[in-house]
Amino acid sequence: MDPHHIPPSPGARTASVLDPTAVAETFRSGIRAELAALPEPLVLVGVLAADHGPSYTYAEYTRKACEDVGVRFEIRHATRLDAEEAIRAANEDARVHGMMVYYPIFGTEQDVYLRDSVDPAKDIEGLHTFWARCLYQNQRFLDEAKTRKAILPCTPLAILKLVEAAGFFGEGERPLEGRRVCIFNRSEVVGRPLASMMAHDGAHVTSFDIDGPLLFVPSASGDSHEVRETTVDRATALRQADVVVTGVPSRSFPVVQGAEIREGALCINFSTFKNFSDDIQSKASVFVPRVGPMTVTMAIRNSLRLYKNTHPGG
Repeated sequence: MDPHHIPPSPGARTASVLDPTAVAETFRSGIRAELAALPEPLVLVGVLAADHGPSYTYAEYTRKACEDVGVRFEIRHATRLDAEEAIRAANEDARVHGMMVYYPIFGTEQDVYLRDSVDPAKDIEGLHTFWARCLYQNQRFLDEAKTRKAILPCTPLAILKLVEAAGFFGEGERPLEGRRVCIFNRSEVVGRPLASMMAHDGAHVTSFDIDGPLLFVPSASGDSHEVRETTVDRATALRQADVVVTGVPSRSFPVVQGAEIREGALCINFSTFKNFSDDIQSKASVFVPRVGPMTVTMAIRNSLRLYKNTHPGG
């Protein structure tokens, strides 16, 4: 039996629930081995300046995940007005190999400025615009010799790994070739990067947000992706989608109903709010109710890549 799936009850017709904690553990075993081979302990810092309950919860979860694999993790508390200085101090601290900042801090464009205040070489979340440019241009390495890997934002990367674990990847360089995806969220932190990453992997992605839909498709050259205007509506996009991903942080979002989706679809929710109705499992083949454990694991995995980029032979 696949340990990642919780089977349905006898006689029930319901989707398998993919446990992100179990999938994360398959990556953590490899991370532990890589950490053990490093010449020094990996030290990460979490800057916590938000008076926001989920941020505290996420910081504590990060601490436990780091302890689990042998990473030294330190939470540095600050006020929102001191957040920039806390980030600067971690940038300049030679003992610190990576940093995570818990947002929202201001909940405005000022948070974008703070994300770009993090040294890209320590940005384990992959949110700096340096990494965004690498992602959108599908630049997977930083050097011609392909020895220094670019990193990807940890939540979109976590979702892609869950899509793979759910059995929705094919073979070849474009494992999502021929797949149709519907994403409700086009934030610069998750939704837009995810749509681009999936298009790079061959998918046709309909992305919805409050400004309407956009279509992300593989480029004709095969080395990147294109974004197009589209008039497709929610009903059509959901009816066609092999994969539905939701991340709408609002209770007013009209949750996706079982009757709206394609039979056998994969449904993934990364919002802290419930974006799918209870009957979604009667139609989906696989349901992923959360991605948090995988996000933290991908952040730790990113920290290893950044360490190796800056410590050749390490």
